[in-house]
Amino acid sequence: MRKKTYAYSLVVGALFGLTASPPVQAQTTYPFQNPNLATESRVANLITLLTLDEKIRLITDFDVPRLGIKSPGNAEAIHQVKFYDRPDPAKKPIKTTSFAQVYGMGETWNPDLIKRAGAVMGYEARYLSQHKDYLRNTLVLWGPASDLARDPRWGRNDESFGEDPFLTGTMAVALTKGIQGDDPRYWQAAALLKHVFANSNETTRARSSSDFDIRLMREYYSVPFRMAFTEGKAESYMAAYNAWNGVPMTIHPVLKDVLAKEWGATGIVSSDAGAMSHLVNQHKYVKTNRDAYAAAIKLGMNQFLTFGDSIPNIIKGAIADKKLAETDIDAAIHGKIKTLIKLGLLDPPAQVAYTRIGQPGEPEPWLSEKHKAVARQVAQESVVLLKNERDFLPRTKGAIKSIAVIGPRAVQVSPDFYSGPTPYASTVLQAIKEKVGPSVTVNYAADNEGQVAVNAAKSADFVVVVIGNDPMCGTTNIGEAFNRDGSTKPCPENGDGREGRDRQSMDIPSEDLVKEVFAANANTIVVLVSSFPYTINWTQAHVPAILHTTHTAQEQGSAIADVIFGDYNPAGRLTQTWPKSLAHLPPLSDYDIRHGRTYLYASEEPLYPFGYGLSYTNFAYSDLKLSAETIPKNGTATVQVKVKNTGSRAGDEVVQLYVQHPQSTISRPKKELKGFSRVFLKPGETKIVSVPVKAESLAWWNEKTNQWEVEEEPVVMLVGGASNDIRLQKTMLIK
Repeated sequence: MRKKTYAYSLVVGALFGLTASPPVQAQTTYPFQNPNLATESRVANLITLLTLDEKIRLITDFDVPRLGIKSPGNAEAIHQVKFYDRPDPAKKPIKTTSFAQVYGMGETWNPDLIKRAGAVMGYEARYLSQHKDYLRNTLVLWGPASDLARDPRWGRNDESFGEDPFLTGTMAVALTKGIQGDDPRYWQAAALLKHVFANSNETTRARSSSDFDIRLMREYYSVPFRMAFTEGKAESYMAAYNAWNGVPMTIHPVLKDVLAKEWGATGIVSSDAGAMSHLVNQHKYVKTNRDAYAAAIKLGMNQFLTFGDSIPNIIKGAIADKKLAETDIDAAIHGKIKTLIKLGLLDPPAQVAYTRIGQPGEPEPWLSEKHKAVARQVAQESVVLLKNERDFLPRTKGAIKSIAVIGPRAVQVSPDFYSGPTPYASTVLQAIKEKVGPSVTVNYAADNEGQVAVNAAKSADFVVVVIGNDPMCGTTNIGEAFNRDGSTKPCPENGDGREGRDRQSMDIPSEDLVKEVFAANANTIVVLVSSFPYTINWTQAHVPAILHTTHTAQEQGSAIADVIFGDYNPAGRLTQTWPKSLAHLPPLSDYDIRHGRTYLYASEEPLYPFGYGLSYTNFAYSDLKLSAETIPKNGTATVQVKVKNTGSRAGDEVVQLYVQHPQSTISRPKKELKGFSRVFLKPGETKIVSVPVKAESLAWWNEKTNQWEVEEEPVVMLVGGASNDIRLQKTMLIK
C-alpha cells in the first residue's frame, strides 16, 4: 500500500541498512580535524592555517593537499547522477539509475517517492566516490532543479517540477532530503539547487533581465528555493544567468541579503558555466573580470564554472587593485569548509555511517532490485491519462490478436543534456511485445512512408502511436548546441526546445501521423512522450485515449505498457497548464505572471488544466471538515475529507487543496494550491485524507513594510481532483 505523500517515512538508513555510529576519538594534528569541536570553531581554525594560494585553491579546486583535504567532487543530479567527462577505457563504465525528467517526477505528485529517488542518487554518488573501482568524488550533486515552469515555451521546461510554487517547493524539499539523507549529523551527499532564480527563458538568457516586483519574488519565483533551504536544509545553490530587474543574479545583493541571511544558504555558492564572462560581455554590468569576481566573492560566491578564465590570477589581481580583500575570501570559503564537515570528509571514516557505502564486494547499486523498483515506480506514477473516451483503456490482453506500434519514439528512450548511460532502457515497443507475448502479432512502423504505418494500422486490433519531442534537438551533447560565441543553435523543429533555445511553437508535426493512422483505424492510443505541453487539439477531439509521459526514464516503456494493459492504474497529474493556443500566452519575456500566466492568473480555457489527470476508476468526495472554522493569524487548521473509490479497480487519487481569498483587500490569485495527498484506495474503500494549513502559509508580502502579513479574512478551502475539478468547499475565518 502506498503511503500518504507527507509521511516521508522511508529513511536512508532503512533503505540501505545504515546505522549511525558513536563518536570516535581520533588523533588530530589541528583543531579543525577534531570532530568533537563545534563546526564554527573548526572552520575558523582551518582558515587561519591556509595561505592565500590555498584559500584561492579552495575556490578553484576545492582541495588543500598540504593539509590532506580532498575535493568532494561534483556531478549533475536533477534526475540522474551524470558526468560530462569522456569515458575512460581504463575504468568501468558508469551507468547510474535514470529517472523520468524532472517534469515527469513532478507529475507523480508524490514527494515521498521523489525523496526515495533522491536517496537513490545520493547513495549512488557515495558509491562512486568510495568504491575502489570508481573513486570518482561525486559528493556535491547539482540538483534539485527548483525553477518554476511559468511558460511552456521555455527550453528547459523539462527541468522544472511545474508552474506552482508550493508543489515545486514540496518536490524540491523531498529530493533534497533524499539526496542528503536522514543522518542527524552528516550528509550522504550535498544538494546544490539550480538556478537562483527566475531562470525561464533560454535564447537570450546570457543578457536578459527577468523583471518583476519584490512581492512576486517572495510569493512566486523564490518559493521553491526558500522551501528547499528552510525545510529541506539545503545550503548550496547555483546562481542563474539572467538578471533580475537589471542586476545579474550572479552578483545580485539578494544572494547575501535574503538567501544567506534569511534562509541559511551559506554552503557552496556557484556561478553557472561561463556566467562570469557574461557579466562583462553580455550583461555589460561590470568592466573587467576582476570587477566581476570581486563583486561575486563579496556576496559569498565560492565556486566558479568557467571556460578558460585564470581564476587565481584574476583574484590576485582584484586584491592588488584593492577591489577585494583577503578577508572577503575568508568569508566566502567558510561555506565550502562547512560542506566538507557536513559530508564527513574531515572526520574519521568510522564515525560517518555513509562511508560504509561502496565497500569492497558491494555490487553496483544501479543493478539492484531496490533501485530498479524506485525507477519503475517513478515511471509508473508519472504517467498521466489525458483522455479515455468510453473506457477505451485498459486493453484486455486475452482478446488481442494483433497490435500496430507506430512512430520512431516507440523504439527510443531519449536522453537529454542531464542524463547519461543507463543500466538498461525499456522502450514502448519492447515492453508491449514482452507484455503480450509471442502469441500476439506486434507490427512496427517508424512512419507512414510508403503507407507502411497505415497498412499496419488497418490490420491491427488497436494502434499505439508514440509521438513527442527530441530532448536534444538534433544534437548529441550539450557542446554541440552552442556556437563559439556562446549563442545557441536552433532546433530542427519550432516546437522543440532545450538548454539555450526556447520553443517557437507548441504544435507537434507528428500529429499528422496520428491523423493518418486514426483514419485507418479509430482504435488508436496516442502516447505523447514530451518535455513540454503541446497544443494537441485535434488529437484530443478525435482519438479515444491519450497518455502523457516524459523522457529519460529507464523504465519508460514498461510503465506505458503497464498502463495500457491495466497492470497499473494511472494517477499522474499535470503540473502545468496546457494552453489550447500559443495566442493565449503573454510574451515570453513578460515575467509578471499576473498578466494571465499559469493557472493562478490565466483567463483562457486550457486544453488541460493544472492538476488534471484521469484514472481507470472513480472517486467520490464527502464530509469535508475543518478542525477549526476560525483560527488566529499564527494558528493551524486541518482540512479533512472522505474519499471513496466508487469504481471496480484499485487506484490512486490525488486529493488537492486550493484556497481563495474572496474578500481580500489586495490582489490575489484566482486559486492557489496549498496542500495535496496521493492516496491509494481499493474498490469500495474509503479513507479520510487530512491536510494541515497554517495561517502563515496564506500570507502575502507587503513591500511597504518589507515583511509577510496575514490578513484577517475569510478564506475558502476548495478540495477536489484538479484545479478545475473542485468537489467540496468550506470557509475558514482568520482573525
